[in-house]
Amino acid sequence: MAMSPMGGSSKRSSRYNTITEINITPFVDVMLVLLVVFMITAPMLTQGVQVSLPEVENTEMKVKEDPIEIAIKKDGAIFVGSAKVKENELVTKLKAIKQVRQNAAILLRADKEVPYGAVMTVMSSLQTSGLVDVGMVTEPRQ
Repeated sequence: MAMSPMGGSSKRSSRYNTITEINITPFVDVMLVLLVVFMITAPMLTQGVQVSLPEVENTEMKVKEDPIEIAIKKDGAIFVGSAKVKENELVTKLKAIKQVRQNAAILLRADKEVPYGAVMTVMSSLQTSGLVDVGMVTEPRQ
């Protein structure tokens, strides 16, 4: 026996009654799919090359525009952004960057186990190419 919206009984067929319940199954399905997508893509959003940075007392640097990141990995590999660059091609690459962005800020990320000489070689390449606004990235002390 079907109920009418006014609370009384109705003799009409139940196929004409409206269902007033909200079906949340599609909503839950969409939310679970979005959760999985974000869980998968979030680790991929980290930019740059992973290096183990030294820990020092420091303050955060304020930058006006997006800086160019140069990373030196533990094995001595040099990366400009996420592109691997050979040491002998570094000055050429940096000069090309200087032509496009005159006042480019550079963030140098070097693994704490990289020899001092390797860091100074990259610093020399930066100076040769005319990019002198260099910041060195470190981790804060615990």
